[in-house]
Amino acid sequence: MPTADELLSADTVSNLARLLARAGRRPSSPALTARAASLDGLGFRARVDAVRDAVLTDLPDDWTAFEAVLRTALDDPGLTGWMTFPVNEAVAVRGLAAFEPGLALLHDLTPRLTAESAVRPFLRADPARALAVVADWTGDQDPHVRRLAGEGTRPRLPWAPRLPAFIADPRPVLPVLDALHRDPSEYVRRSVANHLNDISRDHPALAVKTAARWRTGPGTDPATDRVVRHGLRTLIKAGRPDALTLLGHSPDVPVTVGGPVVTTPRVAVGEYLVFDYTVTHTGPLPAELVIDYVVHHVKANGARTPKVFKLTTRGLAPGEVLTGTRRHSFKPITTRRYHSGEHLVQLQVNGRVRGEASFILDATG
Repeated sequence: MPTADELLSADTVSNLARLLARAGRRPSSPALTARAASLDGLGFRARVDAVRDAVLTDLPDDWTAFEAVLRTALDDPGLTGWMTFPVNEAVAVRGLAAFEPGLALLHDLTPRLTAESAVRPFLRADPARALAVVADWTGDQDPHVRRLAGEGTRPRLPWAPRLPAFIADPRPVLPVLDALHRDPSEYVRRSVANHLNDISRDHPALAVKTAARWRTGPGTDPATDRVVRHGLRTLIKAGRPDALTLLGHSPDVPVTVGGPVVTTPRVAVGEYLVFDYTVTHTGPLPAELVIDYVVHHVKANGARTPKVFKLTTRGLAPGEVLTGTRRHSFKPITTRRYHSGEHLVQLQVNGRVRGEASFILDATG
């Protein structure tokens, strides 16, 4: 993964300073030039904020004059890539009072680098007014703009401020997703799926209902099925019956399960849990199976907390037997602290737990 320095380096900021100076017909961009020389030690978000503030310092305070400089800068193909990110953020600050013209400038900037974070202050300030503009973007010829409509309105977009209004009630944004879920661009459809997954975390029934409507509407095709499957992935892992049933994975599928058979009853941090499993389809018709496993990690207080991991998704013919072995790593990771004690591993088929076994994790090493 690129470092903060690689994404928004001193050279990148220096190039932005020269570009904006030319666009503004000024000899230099002093705040940006100074900032390019003082980025050491700053993470990516801090760099973005610092460069954004320098852009706001160097460019005019008046919106009309500010916009004119950036529209001139857009004529330069050099305004592209990560230097655009703090420019978009500056538009979110200076353009909020202008509102529609601010959004229009982000519309034109997003093909250079997505403005998905920069549209969010507008959506937080006046959701209805911003959505009226965003709705028009769904029919834009540029897929980057169409994706901005679906991605920028996500209630829980990673690395960006959340949208509380849409977390509480995502229904006002559904017309945007309805317009984009069959978009010709996979880039746009992927964003729709991620947006639906965001909705599923707070409104699972609404997410399933929306997905069902898309699958039964006119023109349903494999691409739509992929959007639905990816959009409901959190609910599928959680074993939610209506999501599983919609995708043809009946929780009541007739199977017998052997295991998990743990072959490493004691595991130290840094080692692997290894277990075998067998799934036999006992019904008279082919079945589509989502097979996961659940590790119940011991917490500091001795209680356990489950986490679902993917094994496989596949069809089984009547009488067919699926066997396998899984190695699950317990190497140290920054997002989880391991604790010693008796852990559990379970097999889950179409959302139903079908078998479990225990093992000891030693986290003292």
